[in-house]
Amino acid sequence: MSKLKIEPMKQPDKIINYWKKEKFVVTCIIIFGLLCNTTVILGPIYQGKLIDSIVHEADLSSVIILAVTYVALIGIIQLFRYFKRFYIRRFANSTSATMRFMIYNNIIHKNISELDNENTGDLMTRAISDVDLCVEGMRKFTTEVFDTGVLMASYLISMIIYDVKITMLSILFIPIAMLFAEKLKSVIYKYSIAFREKSSQVAQITYDAIENVMLYRVTGMESQNRMKYNEQLEDLQNKAIKANILENSMQPIYHVIAMVGIIMVIYLGGKKVINGSWSVGEFSTYIAMFTAMAIKASKAAKLFNSVQKSQVSWRRIKPYLTEYESKDVTVKINKRSTVLSVENLSFCYEEGKENIIENISFEGKQGQIIGITGPIASGKSTLALSLLGLYPYVGSIKIDGKELKDYSEYERSQMISYLGHKPQLLSDTIYNNITLGSRQDIASVLKNVCFDTDLETMPQGQNTLVGNSGIKLSGGQQARIALARALINKNKIIILDDPFSAVDMKTEEKIIKNLRKNYKDSLIILVSHRLAIFSRINHIVLLDNNKTVDYGTHNELMKKSQVYETIFNLQRTDGGKNDGK
Repeated sequence: MSKLKIEPMKQPDKIINYWKKEKFVVTCIIIFGLLCNTTVILGPIYQGKLIDSIVHEADLSSVIILAVTYVALIGIIQLFRYFKRFYIRRFANSTSATMRFMIYNNIIHKNISELDNENTGDLMTRAISDVDLCVEGMRKFTTEVFDTGVLMASYLISMIIYDVKITMLSILFIPIAMLFAEKLKSVIYKYSIAFREKSSQVAQITYDAIENVMLYRVTGMESQNRMKYNEQLEDLQNKAIKANILENSMQPIYHVIAMVGIIMVIYLGGKKVINGSWSVGEFSTYIAMFTAMAIKASKAAKLFNSVQKSQVSWRRIKPYLTEYESKDVTVKINKRSTVLSVENLSFCYEEGKENIIENISFEGKQGQIIGITGPIASGKSTLALSLLGLYPYVGSIKIDGKELKDYSEYERSQMISYLGHKPQLLSDTIYNNITLGSRQDIASVLKNVCFDTDLETMPQGQNTLVGNSGIKLSGGQQARIALARALINKNKIIILDDPFSAVDMKTEEKIIKNLRKNYKDSLIILVSHRLAIFSRINHIVLLDNNKTVDYGTHNELMKKSQVYETIFNLQRTDGGKNDGK
């Protein structure tokens, strides 16, 4: 089975470009659309001829020839319609895939500050249902250009050829139906916006409920949340009814208005049959053509409303349709001779806000383990996160003499590994959680994080499924798998934020020993409240009041820092039970 290949496109925020992108498919739509909707008038024409041949008692062979011709024409028209719809559906599928791809590309290229301000439920709604609604409107528009526009033109021309006066009088009500639908656009637009916004809210509430299901369950909030969720669903339902009722319930009214002209057709056409100007077959042909045109006109009125709804979704996804950006993944990273220099570093998550850390300075090089510690809320985790270069910073962070912000995002990802507070495990196997899709041997890294003995008790070994967010594993096992992921590539700089909070001190000592032995080409930055192993690392950055208070070895800080000495002695006294918290 062939795979769908999605090609990036220029200016994806211009809707006309989606038709330009599919030139071959659109050409096929035009060809088969014209063939289908210009030849369709032959159906009622030959139907009338067949009726006349029967009324006038033509010979059997003539009737059979007309009947076969009529059936053949219907078959050919339906074949044209099949190819037209096939290519329209192909256009819709390709457009949907392209839009989703461009939105995905936009999201993964947003900086962290922008993503922090995004609503997950709203993003999901835009990327899924808004794309579906927008593409559905484009599909209907493409279909109706031929099924309504070309078809109505074909019928109108044919009807004028039969009789100009009857045609002009009978079609007077068709524009009224369309005008009526056009006047409802603003109302439908207003209700559609309210419905789409509510859909995003419900999506976010659903996402939150799934993420925090255990918390709500153990705190007895399930019943309370269920009531709130039902209220939100009722509100969504009411908004959905308002958004859809005018579009769908008005269809019969449009149809009735457009069909009022049938009175003129029957009255004036009947007179022409009586006076011999028309045959019964011609009268039948004309009625069939008028009825088909009136039905199409009522559908065109509904199309206005459908397109209006899709415009709401288009405006919601348009800001996320940006041109494709590729990343240079060919850069070779020299993993030797690593030197990190941090000078006067200040950092905050949002521009204009008060700095969380200020004037931080320290240095480190390959083969070293640099510890970062300090009292609660002293900025330890913030310092670790700032070293990734994901957020703007003030001051200087240099790796091998080059400023961190001057490296590309890909280069930074190849130089720096990071483990945050949360393990962030995928609902997948242990192997895939560590390798993230690459093909690597994980036996050695599992041993480095002391997980090899745990693996021996698991029948599926590395293929053991960890469950949603690692729920099938203990907290210590989750932490060590996440640690293995950060370590496996042996990057130049490895930043570990409190990696041992869920493991015992004996395991912690073993892991530190393995890191010193097997990661001599890496600079490891270790953030921790727990200071038991700090006597065996190279240098320590001590933070207090969001600033660098001291920098030195364990012995140096024990002599010159009252804060460090107090924390270390307190943990030693209580056996590390409080983990410095």
